[in-house]
Amino acid sequence: MSVREVDVAVVGAGPGGLYAATYVGLRGLGALVLDILPAPGGQITALYPEKRIHDVAGFRAVRGRELVERCTEQAEAAGAELQLSTRAERLTRTADGFVVGTADRGEVRCRAVIVAAGLGTFTPRRLPDAERFEGRGVCYVIRDPEAFRDEHLVIVGGGDAAVDWALELEHLAASVTLVHRRDRFRAHEGRVEALLSSSVDVMTEAEVVHLHGDGQLAGAEVLHKPSGEHREVAATRLYAALGFHADLGPVAEWGIGVEGRVVAVDRCMRTEVAGVFAAGDITDYAGKLKLISAAFGEAVIAANHAANHVDPELRVFPGYG
Repeated sequence: MSVREVDVAVVGAGPGGLYAATYVGLRGLGALVLDILPAPGGQITALYPEKRIHDVAGFRAVRGRELVERCTEQAEAAGAELQLSTRAERLTRTADGFVVGTADRGEVRCRAVIVAAGLGTFTPRRLPDAERFEGRGVCYVIRDPEAFRDEHLVIVGGGDAAVDWALELEHLAASVTLVHRRDRFRAHEGRVEALLSSSVDVMTEAEVVHLHGDGQLAGAEVLHKPSGEHREVAATRLYAALGFHADLGPVAEWGIGVEGRVVAVDRCMRTEVAGVFAAGDITDYAGKLKLISAAFGEAVIAANHAANHVDPELRVFPGYG
């Protein structure tokens, strides 16, 4: 069994984990990033690599794929190593730190751990009655916007992914209809205003109750719940943005205070185990916001305190000048 030694092990290669590894490198320490997926980026890479992201500082908008590429380049430039397709199975305390045991890639010995596992592994929530059209017009991830050119697109959902893709594909598709089961959206207010001012046909308090087509998706039946009215909508493509089922996997059994799918941290991003820090969607504290921009700040805090834990001679913040 191979054994790697590193100052800080970062579990999770999403934007938060990559930036945590970057900052560990800026503090002159070595970081190894572990992730079960075959490519960095976490939820972004798995679910919306081509979606434009509008809430990251310094970018008017940036595609998920590009943001991940830049975060990866930055982490590697700071000396971080990435070990992908690796499931972190066990966390064991030792006299001078920790051992992270993997499923089949040996052990990682480290002085501190930053858990940035997001929501763990995830699978999209399926749309009822859609299974027979999956791959024949129905999708849960958009990887190539060009696939929707001149198509009649129905989007189901009311979060940022649904609203952003409706606006992104408005002038590419022949038509865009957005169906949301509630009367209010979960997306950012500014984007919702843009949606309601666009040419997208927005149907709220509505549900897709039936899909039809001869082998290939051709249309959707939509129920307006308050009135009971049924409406037929042309649909040669349907994107279901219904969220996903998440599973933290072995991390939930590490004894770091995980409850449900989150772990409570203090203002220094410390878990209840000294030397184990957390950042990103997995964290919970008063005022928590599950945003990429917030995860970047949490990653900096976790990395600086992890550096001080590894080497108490290092100040938590080195200062300017």
